[in-house]
Formats: sequence, structure tokens, C-alpha cells
Amino acid sequence: MIKVLLADDHTLVREGLRHILQQANGFEVAGEACDSATTIALIRATHAHVLVLDLSMPGRNGIELIKQIKEEKPDLRILVLTMHAEQQYAVRAFKAGASGYVTKESASAELVGAVTKAASGGVYVSLAMAERFAQNLNEPVDTLPHQRLSDREFDVFRRLVEGQSISEIANELCVSVKTISTHKTRILEKMQMPNENGLVRYAIRHKLFDDGTDL
Repeated sequence: MIKVLLADDHTLVREGLRHILQQANGFEVAGEACDSATTIALIRATHAHVLVLDLSMPGRNGIELIKQIKEEKPDLRILVLTMHAEQQYAVRAFKAGASGYVTKESASAELVGAVTKAASGGVYVSLAMAERFAQNLNEPVDTLPHQRLSDREFDVFRRLVEGQSISEIANELCVSVKTISTHKTRILEKMQMPNENGLVRYAIRHKLFDDGTDL
């Protein structure tokens, strides 16, 4: 029996994931969490084989959360389930310690196979994501500006490009406005951009967030 933990801030999403696993044989949903704090409490208190983790829950940045979980529970396999189809997010998730990466739109078709693969010690990458990786093997290896950003800075960068204000970002990430302002300043410096408009143009030019393609 594969014991699975579900971490997503949307109740309906968790219910859908639980239903998919319960309809398949050999799975037990051992616990659920709705934000980063309850996720940490859950993995500390509950034995499980796989954690299905949303990257965009309230609280701690998703990539940072993966790193903390792997430090505390190195044997717990983490399957990222997210609305972000961008390759850059997948790369960062795998580097942080994830064992699989599935987008929410493909969860109904891929969840059972992905959880099974992760629980067995393998790494799961959807066909679409694998093709995206392969297509970019011939890209220049020089570090691009957005690749110099830390995981938290990249998350703030995405939110700024999507039009969120500093106060909105601070509220969603449960940090101060001053902290987000500092991140914004560092992002502009690292990417050598004069303002947010430059960040938007950069993201469009490199197709970072709009259509799921990436470098």
C-alpha cells in the first residue's frame, strides 16, 4: 500500500486527487495540508511514501519548501503538482529534490502513474515536459539573467510580471512589504532592468510564462 500525503490550498483539488487515488488500487491518502505550515506539521507527524505538493500554497515559497522537506524527511518522495508548466519551474523543483513534476491539467491522466513511479524510487516527467527539455538541449549554455535569480526571487519575478502589486505578493507569501521590495530591487539589479516594464518585456521575449515554453 502506497501512503500518500496531499498538500494543496484548494479543497476541491485535494478532493479530486483523493478521488483519483481511491479509485485506483494500492493507495492510501494518509493526510492532507492546505499551506506550507500545515504541510511541514503533516510530514513530521505522518509516515508516508509520497507527498503530492502544490508549488503555490500560502506561506513559504514552494521550492524552498521542497528543500526543507527533503532535509527533514530525505526518504519522502515529492511529486510536484502545479499549474506552472514552465520548464524553469520544473528544473528548480528537481534541483531542490522533487521526484516528479505534473501539471494540474494533466493530473487526472498522470497522477496514478506519477505517484507509483515516485514511490518506487524513480523520477517522473510527463511526456510534454520531457519533449520541452529535449527541445532545449541545443540552447546556449550561457547563464541568462533570469537563471541568476534565487528560487524566491524567481517566484517574485513571475508574480510581478503577472501584474501583482508588492503588497499583494507580500500578503500571499506571508512576508513584509519591505521584504518584497528588497527582492524586487535585487531582481532588477541581477537582470539589469530599469523597471517592471523591462521585466515584462523580457518575460515575453523569452516566453517564460505565457505559453508554457521556456529556455
